Amino acid sequence: MEQLLEIYNQVNQFGTDNDMKLSIIKPGEITYKMDVVEKHLATPKTIHGGMIAAMMDGLLGVAALSLVASTGRLVSTIEFKINYFKPAFLGDTLTGKGRVDNAGKRIISSSGEIYNQKGDMIAKAMGTFNAYPIEKSDVSKHI
Repeated sequence: MEQLLEIYNQVNQFGTDNDMKLSIIKPGEITYKMDVVEKHLATPKTIHGGMIAAMMDGLLGVAALSLVASTGRLVSTIEFKINYFKPAFLGDTLTGKGRVDNAGKRIISSSGEIYNQKGDMIAKAMGTFNAYPIEKSDVSKHI
């Protein structure tokens, strides 16, 4: 799992470009942290909802990935639903907490929340992911 997640961190340009910091608590449970900077903004001081959605998709997906990576599988998003509760602002530090709620042979359900540095919940979501063999991905070239 460590090798696969290390490779994921190398090839995940979105996470790298947005300074998203991944921590794996245990397989199926992770956190992501990100500081809101100017390139994330929709208005002069408020983050774009699409950036929150993108962070959430990563949060839910990597929670699922952390569960199946040791079995040589990757995951792809089938769907996810997000609720926005509060805006996030320039200079905020966002922390996302994601976990796997249910895992079958191939289909995994995850949920998560994103909080600001004050502990306010910014967004909550749930998603469904497809686990598939790494051989079906270009990531296998990096192993």
